[in-house]
Amino acid sequence: MTVELPTERTPGRPFDPPADLSRLTADAPLTPLRFPDGHEGWLATGYTAVRRVLADPRFSNRSELQHSPLPEHAGMTAPPAQPGDFLKMDPPDHTRYRKLLAGKFTTRRMAQLTERIELIATEHLDAMQRHGGPIDLVAAYALPIPAMVICELLGVPYSDRDRFQADAAKLFGPNTTPVGKYEAFEALSSFVRELITAKRADPTDDVLSELTTSDLTDDELAAMGGLLLAAGLDTTANMIALGTFALLRHPEQWATLRTDPDSVGPTVEELMRFLSIVPTLARVALEDVEFDGHLIKSGSTVVLAMAAANRDATKFPDPNALDLRRDAVGHIGFGHGPHLCLGHQLARVEMRVAFPALAKRFPSLRLAVPADDVVLREGADIYGVTTLPVTW
Repeated sequence: MTVELPTERTPGRPFDPPADLSRLTADAPLTPLRFPDGHEGWLATGYTAVRRVLADPRFSNRSELQHSPLPEHAGMTAPPAQPGDFLKMDPPDHTRYRKLLAGKFTTRRMAQLTERIELIATEHLDAMQRHGGPIDLVAAYALPIPAMVICELLGVPYSDRDRFQADAAKLFGPNTTPVGKYEAFEALSSFVRELITAKRADPTDDVLSELTTSDLTDDELAAMGGLLLAAGLDTTANMIALGTFALLRHPEQWATLRTDPDSVGPTVEELMRFLSIVPTLARVALEDVEFDGHLIKSGSTVVLAMAAANRDATKFPDPNALDLRRDAVGHIGFGHGPHLCLGHQLARVEMRVAFPALAKRFPSLRLAVPADDVVLREGADIYGVTTLPVTW
């Protein structure tokens, strides 16, 4: 069977992957996929299949090798990754950059940020309380927390946020073309390059200053810093906003978060599994690969349906239920393998602070508009909500 990539979510079910993907997860976890440009590749929807591809070095993450499954991007080819943009590289280049950063995003260092994150969350909750409802939770809470944290961690002036937030939004935004993504990344890198020049002359206590002591060139530092800035901002902001939306649509789970202090850790893992804000990834076979009785030919693009895999009933019983008491360990919401999200510990700390702090301060929090009126980031690389009007 050859299929086209299902992208339409069921109306009224904004947290579920497209229903056709879910059916494939059960019936055909790895199936041939017809691409709009005529390319014949594969679609992986099953948990085991997706996890295996992510961990297999015979599959490349280089964007210039990939075919897009989206009709609006048919025939468009992304340029090769710039020096420093390690996300779209394979070993050994990817390994070199990742090793330089791994020691700067350790569990211990991220835990040391907890007190500062708590203070940032409290300041924004105080501002929300002074303002009163209704208010847009994205602008008032979900976006500022990771923005301030990543700025402090990297040494980026928060006062410059208007300059880089627009480019970060464009980089991961709905229907941005490969060329548009390149332009947004170039703008972010240019912004960071100016900071690098200043930090070489007058270093401060932050990650970018530390990296200036390495053997990286300014171009490499600029691309790496731009990537960290954008990814550290957009992903967590969307998780906080979309996660709150999901909790408010499941009042019994909102009550669990409010009343059970031990639910905080499981809440983050379950929301990462349930929401899968990175709905799809892609890899390209570097050689012929025998895979579950199929031959994936060299050069074939494999689309990985992350959201569907995290709803695979063979891994997670009753997968379409949001259950904060579930043991969701093993989810692939942060990816898997060599490209496991570098900032996963930082994101976990931010969410472990943000969700319970919000629930404690505003236990009667509710949507200020009908749920169907909440504007979703359909078609974006990072799924979420555009705004989330709430009151209490």
